[in-house]
Amino acid sequence: MEFFRIHRDIPFMRHALVFNIVSLVTFLAAVFFLATRGLHFSIEFTGGTVIEANYSQPADVGKIRDAVDALGLGDVQVQNFGSSRDIMVRVPVRPGVQPADIVTRVFAAMCKAEGGSVAAPAPGAVPGASAGADAPARQVCSAGNAEPVKLQRSEVVGPQVGRELAEDGAKALAFVVLGIMVYLAFRFEWKFSIAAIVANLHDVVIILGFFAFFQWEFSLSVLAAVLAVLGYSVNESVVIFDRIRESFRRYRKMTTREVIDHAITSTISRTIITHGCTQAMVLSMLLFGGPTLHYFAVALTVGILFGIYSSVFVAAAIAMWLGVKREDLIKSAAKESDPNDPNAGAVV
Repeated sequence: MEFFRIHRDIPFMRHALVFNIVSLVTFLAAVFFLATRGLHFSIEFTGGTVIEANYSQPADVGKIRDAVDALGLGDVQVQNFGSSRDIMVRVPVRPGVQPADIVTRVFAAMCKAEGGSVAAPAPGAVPGASAGADAPARQVCSAGNAEPVKLQRSEVVGPQVGRELAEDGAKALAFVVLGIMVYLAFRFEWKFSIAAIVANLHDVVIILGFFAFFQWEFSLSVLAAVLAVLGYSVNESVVIFDRIRESFRRYRKMTTREVIDHAITSTISRTIITHGCTQAMVLSMLLFGGPTLHYFAVALTVGILFGIYSSVFVAAAIAMWLGVKREDLIKSAAKESDPNDPNAGAVV
């Protein structure tokens, strides 16, 4: 399917050096910000307090978030889970503040936002509190004769758990990169494998650079978006590489640069359709998904845009500079003749 067909090849590789210099500068800037500012990790990685509450009516997430933000506890996450009446609040580690105090203050703010007040009728751990935590008395939110919000569970996520998540995330990223290299080396040729990995790492580092520069929160959902971008970007590279191999077979008089230009030009319509539809879906998450999906959608948006750029100007250009040629991709079909064959050289 094509929206349009370009009848004259666009000379992408003529400007490959300029675009790769731009990519190198952007890449080095991302590395600089990662080294100097670092990532702003969420509590999944740094540790913190998780509070779960159940409302008698569908909860107003925006009102709850405003009430909790007024406590000045840092970058607090407030989101629905399970149903519209279930709320999860994640509070990062606060030096000098006990987890039990955080639970008390947050639940009191949630209760006050519903027009109630908190009472502690009897000592006891909060239902579902993790063992070893300094759990407060069982808190009850009263508004007249009603209980608008119930404290269901509180849990402390320790730094050790966060460290394990960070290590597991790094391992997942390494395995994805290794799998892509092996796949491309078998599917095409080692030069394409190196080109695609350089382009994909370029995308990942630039996404991380954006998050380091703006100090956006890096959570497990953002890590999932980074892994998704890796697969998405390599898919675009595979489409271009496959068209390059096809063009080498069809146009034997073209040079390598002309073949790559033709391959990229012939996939532009497909690129616009595919990435346009994907970005429309991601944009809807960015605009209407709320804070829970915001940074996930931001990471995907940055990754999609740079994924297109790197597949065209980085991966294809590096493959060209590595000296990819027709013989690398097309096996000779000619069979060696047997000198003892009496029919060798016969013409029918």
